[in-house]
Amino acid sequence: MTIKTLDDLLAEGVSGRRVLVRADLNVPLDKQTGAITDDGRIRAVLPTLTALTGAGARVVVFSHLGRPKGEPNPQYSLRPVAARLGELLGAEVRFAEDTVGDSARSAVDALADGEVAVLENLRFNKGETSKDDAERGAFADQLAALGEAYVDDAFGAVHRKHASVYDVPARLPHFAGRLVLREVEVLSRLTGEPERPYVVVLGGSKVSDKLGVIEALLPKVDRLLIGGGMCFTFLKAQGLEVGTSLLEEEMVQTCRNLLERSEGKIMLPVDVVAADAFSPDAAHDVVRVDGIPSHRLGLDIGPETVAGFAAALTEAAGARTIFWNGPMGVFEMAPYADGTRGVAQAIAESKAFTVVGGGDSAAAVRALGLDEKSFDHISTGGGASLEYLEGNPLPGIAALED
Repeated sequence: MTIKTLDDLLAEGVSGRRVLVRADLNVPLDKQTGAITDDGRIRAVLPTLTALTGAGARVVVFSHLGRPKGEPNPQYSLRPVAARLGELLGAEVRFAEDTVGDSARSAVDALADGEVAVLENLRFNKGETSKDDAERGAFADQLAALGEAYVDDAFGAVHRKHASVYDVPARLPHFAGRLVLREVEVLSRLTGEPERPYVVVLGGSKVSDKLGVIEALLPKVDRLLIGGGMCFTFLKAQGLEVGTSLLEEEMVQTCRNLLERSEGKIMLPVDVVAADAFSPDAAHDVVRVDGIPSHRLGLDIGPETVAGFAAALTEAAGARTIFWNGPMGVFEMAPYADGTRGVAQAIAESKAFTVVGGGDSAAAVRALGLDEKSFDHISTGGGASLEYLEGNPLPGIAALED
């Protein structure tokens, strides 16, 4: 199987041609103001867009944002995203108030060579996410009619069998964008023969969300460091009491089995920041994991754990490849951000090949003011990157194969 790339499309010539670009513009918005709080995903698609506009293509960008359940919802409009994209491109970006209706057709028809239009949220149409092939296909027909070629640069969506990801490329000449190619190249390096020692850091709230990737990676890694809310189910599996911390009771035996099979590869916290309530203003302090008070919940890993994790990630420990997915605590609240910051800094300072697995991890890097260039790669797809590492087929990648 081969995949044609953006460079193949550019070699064909795109001047005056309408090129559909599936981007991942699913950025976080402030609930109060609607302002974009992290434009990383918008910036990630710029290399593909500037290559196309510079070659004279008439670029039609489409994306989803949030989960509007198949009908228009102003809360999830891509209008502010289109405005920010225009600022970053330094050029006017047309905005269509629908996906395949009159506004979309007018915006596309009005494009001149080298100009960009953004369509409204794809998920305002039920056909985008429908499990019915005919309904999804009908929507894909309407989308495909807007362009003459298709470029997928939305790695964060390639694990979804959605109309814009899976069905549209079947209807048009299709190509992989710069971002998608880079993501696949990096993740292939992790699933192939990574340089050892290979250390993986996993966080986030639920073991159940990460079980597949833990199962897939455990035989391949040299160390697996586990923090975040998911660590408490592992601690419970060791027979420890975790107070009112986040706990998946139904996963305790699974975690016990993983610990038994891990041959000592799994490294868990030895101390945590425990608080009276899920609040930045709650009383809190650092406690050992075997002494979590019954009325408290753990909201971050403690300083001794940070030091231990950092030691496992350093050059002295010999780490040559590092993959990180999931925060170590509730980093959005200042009192519980030190664990994520400390581990992220240790990864940034490592001489290893370092990959941040998208999602909340990528958001944390930016929110905590860390230098993105300190990491070799920051993925734009949290779920997609985990699916790839699990070895699961990705519909969006399969759709690009010839």
